[in-house]
Amino acid sequence: MKETLDSYFSALKGKHVAVLGIGVSNRPLIRLLLSYGISVTACDKTPREALDEEVLELERAGAVLHVGPDYLEGLCADVVFRTPGMHPENPALVRLREQGSVITSEMEAFFQVCPCEIFAVTGSDGKTTTTTLIAEILKKAGRTVWVGGNIGQPLLPLAGQMQPDDLAVVELSSFQLMDMTHSPRVAVVTNLAPNHLDIHKDMDEYIHAKEQIFRFQHQGDKLVLNYDNDITRGFADRAPGAVQFFSRTAQPAGGVWLEGDTVYLHGTPILTRRDILLPGIHNVENYMAAICAVEGYAAPEDIRAVAQTFGGVEHRIELVRELDGVRYYNDSIASSPTRTIAGLHSFSEQVILIAGGYDKHISFAPLGPEITSHVRLLILCGATAGKIRDAVTAAPDYAPGHPEMVEVTTLAEAVAYARAHSHSGDVVLLSPACAAFDQFKNFMVRGETFKTLVRQLEG
Repeated sequence: MKETLDSYFSALKGKHVAVLGIGVSNRPLIRLLLSYGISVTACDKTPREALDEEVLELERAGAVLHVGPDYLEGLCADVVFRTPGMHPENPALVRLREQGSVITSEMEAFFQVCPCEIFAVTGSDGKTTTTTLIAEILKKAGRTVWVGGNIGQPLLPLAGQMQPDDLAVVELSSFQLMDMTHSPRVAVVTNLAPNHLDIHKDMDEYIHAKEQIFRFQHQGDKLVLNYDNDITRGFADRAPGAVQFFSRTAQPAGGVWLEGDTVYLHGTPILTRRDILLPGIHNVENYMAAICAVEGYAAPEDIRAVAQTFGGVEHRIELVRELDGVRYYNDSIASSPTRTIAGLHSFSEQVILIAGGYDKHISFAPLGPEITSHVRLLILCGATAGKIRDAVTAAPDYAPGHPEMVEVTTLAEAVAYARAHSHSGDVVLLSPACAAFDQFKNFMVRGETFKTLVRQLEG
């Protein structure tokens, strides 16, 4: 409630606070700090001449801007709010810590002041869909739900409006989790596979970051884990609270599993695959994770009602349009090979796949055989085009021309090529298996660009 929020920010009065990163997610935090009369230095690598009007408005409101390529040099502060994309062991943060600065984040602060129970979801794949499903089911059950975190909505500025009986559902990235010292009432880890190794120093660090979601749980809390994933299954031995598994391949005691086309909870049928509007077996897994999370908070009929009506989250196997019998899908969120593999498995037909992008230093070897099995035409674009091509040609079942492969320079060329080489009944799927940063600001901009290009195609 507002008293808790007031207490937190009142304790910062008289201290010098630095906020690292002036992106969309941190701007509400800066405004909130200023509203409490706190001295704020807002830091960002964007040069002053490239700042937008909203940032300049923060300066007029009292924030001191420290921007440009050297934005971290000479910085001094009592409290530092780290942007999620900055590694906690960044040399500037190490120096600030050694000087006595307290390093925190918007999400860490939210966990400290949130007056209601928190559900949190992390994993390599399926985080956003699972987070959204949990929230939608809880809403259907009549609860007031606040959704945010890595899914896009900063929650700290809203904490003063929350009531003890409300529920908060947050998506947490590995970067947000790395130095967290609080855990949620209900934690979900969807799966783990190599990801973000361009920022994490190795896979061990990535796994350790994900473990933070349950490290500070208490005995009465719950951890939901994917039984079919070797890494997440191993988390159970270190969980302080209760553990509940979901599985497609086994029947974990006290958990959720898939048998045939039916999803069971404790042996009781909850829903069937026919009930689930979203395509793909990976979305069945997302529902199983959500069912574990909402047990005791929602009824089976709430789960089924959502399954039968929920059409998915933007940029996640999103149907853009059907043109001349060809369906175009936007799966721009697929920034790792495992996400693209899940997307390919969502369709019974072989697809025309548009892939490639920024290099996160992840092996594409597992993707190669999946492409040879599920792709008729592979259109490669971006910095990783050559690496993906090599993974396909190295696949055991690869034969020249199966799939046909072509490299283009831009996404516009990729869409045009797909249009020219598709026929009625085909599926064109943007599922890049890579981040977007080589050509786009983020996966959302990439997805929006794809949708615009597809909608501009003439029949």
